[in-house]
Amino acid sequence: MGRLRILATTDLHMHLMPHDYFTDTRDDSVGLVRTASLIERLRAEAPGAVVLVDNGDFLQGNPLADWMAEPDSLSSRVHPMIAAMNRLGYDAGTLGNHEFNYGLEFLRQVLSQARFPVVSANLALRDPAAGPLVPPFAVLPRMIACSDGQVLPLRIGLLGVAPPQVTRWDAVVLGDRVVATDIVKAARLALPRLRAAGADLVVALCHSGIGPEHHAEGMENAAVPLAALDGIDAIVTGHVHGVFPGDGFAASDAVDPRRGRLHGKPAVMAGFFGSHLGRIDLTLAVDGAGWRVAGADVGVHPVAARRDGGTARPLVRIHRPLARSAVPLHRAIRDRIRAPIGETALPLHSYFAMVAPDRALQVVSDAQKAFARRILAGRPEAGLPLVSAVAPFRFGGQGGPGNYIDIPAGRLAMRHASELYPYPNSVCILALPGRAIGDWLERSAAAFCRIEQGQCDQPLLTPGFPPYLFDVLDGVTCTFDLTRPAASTPAGESVPGGGGRVRDLRLGGRPLDPDRAVLVVTNSYRAGGGGGFEAALQGESLHEDTRTVRDLVLDHVAASGRLAPDAPAHWRFAPLPGTGAWFDTGPGALAHEAPAGIAPSGPARGGFHRFTLRFAGGAEDERGPNDRL
Repeated sequence: MGRLRILATTDLHMHLMPHDYFTDTRDDSVGLVRTASLIERLRAEAPGAVVLVDNGDFLQGNPLADWMAEPDSLSSRVHPMIAAMNRLGYDAGTLGNHEFNYGLEFLRQVLSQARFPVVSANLALRDPAAGPLVPPFAVLPRMIACSDGQVLPLRIGLLGVAPPQVTRWDAVVLGDRVVATDIVKAARLALPRLRAAGADLVVALCHSGIGPEHHAEGMENAAVPLAALDGIDAIVTGHVHGVFPGDGFAASDAVDPRRGRLHGKPAVMAGFFGSHLGRIDLTLAVDGAGWRVAGADVGVHPVAARRDGGTARPLVRIHRPLARSAVPLHRAIRDRIRAPIGETALPLHSYFAMVAPDRALQVVSDAQKAFARRILAGRPEAGLPLVSAVAPFRFGGQGGPGNYIDIPAGRLAMRHASELYPYPNSVCILALPGRAIGDWLERSAAAFCRIEQGQCDQPLLTPGFPPYLFDVLDGVTCTFDLTRPAASTPAGESVPGGGGRVRDLRLGGRPLDPDRAVLVVTNSYRAGGGGGFEAALQGESLHEDTRTVRDLVLDHVAASGRLAPDAPAHWRFAPLPGTGAWFDTGPGALAHEAPAGIAPSGPARGGFHRFTLRFAGGAEDERGPNDRL
């Protein structure tokens, strides 16, 4: 018997230091400089050979990443994330979807600096003359000390996969230069080649989430059907920023969230931003037929724990040599993000963004609409109704009770534009039939639990539903009837027989004509159907721009000088007399006036605070959020 330890990071998103550049505050729950200490410790404790891998989305995710992607930023330096990974001795990595956000030229420049292979079996350049983007797989040699005293060679095959939707999500910067293959199909083709190249066992670096169990062509979150393939021995998964094994995933015949198994094979997902280090320990047996996995133990190791108040308590020290090398850029980016850009007359926060109208979302929507009107001026489409799709990005979840926008009235700095819109998504304008607007909103309505009329102690928000999938459509109004079953699962799959929740969908006060053309300004991720919003694919693209939504926010703030955003009621809950529900949000919400019909009810687990919402509609209920239309 021999042993192999696989250590894995995923979704680092350029978080080197324990710092939140959006709020410009220390955050001890994140940062590769802390994860690095775990890497050193678990390496030293390993009873056998060790392989360190990264599972993608390491180049993008905060203002430091955006700065490094500016022209000439890397002319005299190695990209800081690559420099850190080189220093820590990463053995391999794969591409995530966000690696493509800044374009091919930047990506190829950065990857050329890596002293380890980066692999992808399902993403390639369309033009063979341009050379490979990255190899489809790699084989790493190791020597394994066996329990009988022998030291034998082991060849570890690594293949990488990522969501094939990347070619749609980043079409503005990629054009048609990258082609994508279905994850399971690509892996099935690569596995025989890996074995032919001498791989004794295969580890899949799967930048894709734990989603539906049954394979569908082109699926975004394909880790479960990938695990069903013969020839894959272990899986590193990610993309959805979860922790596996862990209680954030439902158990099934194919998914064991307690032991960390997908179709019986060891699998790990290590959170995001360096919050955890994933570990898979394989016990290997060797005989005349070669090596095989005889046993496995899977774990995730956090860098911090949450105190009762929600603050992070570090569990490991900062890796001092790595931190010292990052400090100069850390100080420089903090100077940049503090540059003033304007003012806001009113506070902007996201504590109630998924339960009531929200001013912070409206700032982004106003910026998108202003841009669209400039682009459409003089075109025949200028007379069509315009809708702006926006979603909250910072609303608790895995990010904890501090993961909310909370900008006080007064001066706005550069970092606030990134806080309002943290991703470098470009902007797109779509022309869709009116029926697509209803489908779009049905996808958003999956954010809510089904509500029983007459009950008050029931949850409002679907557990684990990512807030960035709750799109608000500015330009139409609607009612969500939560007594009805959702038409979409939280993962974005259609529910057979699902009645749907969207009622009274109106445009300009009149019922929306399902056949009437409507323009939607949105981000490139959503325009490509990202997040299960297939409604975005029902029409055509009128305009794709290289400018990011964040650039539009900066323009809007500059043009306004002093913001005073309203919070129009684009949606409401259907009246349900005598009915209520609860939701958890950040304790910072207590410093702000709650929307009508919403009241605090006490502390909640993990440092959050619980609020209750009354679905107004009877004489016993005062005006609440659902009376705003």
